[in-house]
Amino acid sequence: MLIDAHQHFWRVGRNGFSWPTPDLLAIHRDFGPADLAEVGAPVGLTGSVLVQSQADDRDTDWLLDLAADEPLVLGVVGWADLAAPEAPNRIAALARRPKLRGLRPMLQDLDDDAWIASPDLDPALDAMVAHGLSLDALVLPRHLPHLLGLARRRPDLAVVIDHGAKPPIATGEDAEAWERGIGALAELPRVFCKLSGLLTEAGPAQPTDALAPYVRRLVAAFGPERLMWGSDWPVLDLAGDYGGWLALAKALSGLTDPADLAALFGGTCRRFYRI
Repeated sequence: MLIDAHQHFWRVGRNGFSWPTPDLLAIHRDFGPADLAEVGAPVGLTGSVLVQSQADDRDTDWLLDLAADEPLVLGVVGWADLAAPEAPNRIAALARRPKLRGLRPMLQDLDDDAWIASPDLDPALDAMVAHGLSLDALVLPRHLPHLLGLARRRPDLAVVIDHGAKPPIATGEDAEAWERGIGALAELPRVFCKLSGLLTEAGPAQPTDALAPYVRRLVAAFGPERLMWGSDWPVLDLAGDYGGWLALAKALSGLTDPADLAALFGGTCRRFYRI
């Protein structure tokens, strides 16, 4: 059973849309369930987790409406303004939607790298925990110390790191800091990670084997029981294709045991997102 732990839908010009911008020609168009079914069918995709792409309530509401009637979407990770006074009420309302599984503040776009570690967010985080929602952490390596502070302070909150925290594959700069940050977070049992987005981080100039040490480190740190494969489609189309990234991830993981492969490519996602 193949489950994609991270994919997106969007409509250009609607639902608070602001990205991708027109210069990203390959992905500056509408994407929906039929498009996912088309790229997923050849590889046997059986389900996915649909993740927000716009920091806007309208986007999350639209995704939940879309997912309600789409069997391929098993869960939704939405967005909410966790710093807003009304955040707990908004989270409670979202949690009543059957397929909502988590929330994702877009930390990589915020001016304050330490925003997620602020105790001011506790009312929202309390509401997430009370309603059984997890946190998707869209971070860059510089955010990892702050995410670690949050995860240590809030062991009641389940966290998954998106895209392996976007390691510096293209430049190699501060790779040791990334590795230290990942290692420290992996010591916490309620922190998981997604094997996703790495082709995009590598960029077109890097050979695919440049990903190998980063994939190996993620596998070693989290193991297949806390690491889950995601496509990051359709952003993936900027750097590769669906079947190609799936095959490369399998090869670079170094895993051969069928149980480990089943966990990485579906089982861990099901367990983390309760689907």
